[in-house]
Amino acid sequence: MRGVELPAVMAIVNVTPDSFSDGGRFLDVGRAVEHGLELAAAGAAVLDVGGESTRPGSQPVPADEQRRRTVPVIKRLAAEVSERVAISIDTTDASVAAAALEAGATVVNDITAGRDPAMMPLVAEAGAGYVFMHMQGTPATMQLDPRYDDVVAEVGAFLAERRDAALEAGIPAGELMADPGLGFGKTVAHNLTLLARLGDVAAAAGVPILVGPSRKGFIGVVGGAPGAPLPLDQREDGTLATVVWALDHGASMVRVHDVAPAVEAVRLLSAMAAAVPTDPDPPVSWRPPTPAPSAGVSSAGGSAW
Repeated sequence: MRGVELPAVMAIVNVTPDSFSDGGRFLDVGRAVEHGLELAAAGAAVLDVGGESTRPGSQPVPADEQRRRTVPVIKRLAAEVSERVAISIDTTDASVAAAALEAGATVVNDITAGRDPAMMPLVAEAGAGYVFMHMQGTPATMQLDPRYDDVVAEVGAFLAERRDAALEAGIPAGELMADPGLGFGKTVAHNLTLLARLGDVAAAAGVPILVGPSRKGFIGVVGGAPGAPLPLDQREDGTLATVVWALDHGASMVRVHDVAPAVEAVRLLSAMAAAVPTDPDPPVSWRPPTPAPSAGVSSAGGSAW
């Protein structure tokens, strides 16, 4: 995507009363803008503004209400940070996307991958970036009984088909990003399998991959004791572990609530990937300690301490 250097972090800016993690905290325009500015200062490359909760069991929000919630936030954020941070609109409705793009957004994050037939042509005409995601069912039904014969093959094939549809609609390949949709019509086992074989998903998608694990249920289940999933406010460590895994196994972007740790992970992994094993001046601040004087070593070669 233009202006976004990968790998990168996408920050979640929910302007909703009912999102699963932070619903209601940033429903006020001023608070949402302040939160977005804090996330940008923490190193987010993209601010993903959404006015509709897509948590399991949620119902659609009318387009006019989505616009009322998100457009003022996008206008103010674009005026403040658009020269250094991209603004994304998280919506499945082309009319909401159009209003957001006019307000200053440059990316559309569409969890339905173009179920609205007007969405892809709109993105192409606007010259915007497009994130398309796999979801089985709808937010209202997706977690009732998700089933796959081969989750990696099926998600990969779907993303490849949606990539081709986006290309046919006129969106350049360089503006596309695919999301396997962790938690969107997947069991814990499905999510873990997609992460374990993320490289295969990326190869099938044929465009950069975005992974959104932030505070999701599978992290609570895996990280908690049997039968006692971790509550939402105790899932940040698990989120960070998943972020590191995803970045190291093929993801180009991660979408999170808690930006600073993810940005640190991106920087550290990038530095390690760029370092030459014998480089006397590696591109990191850490340096090996100077060897201790030999006086502290016994004649047998063992450490005195």
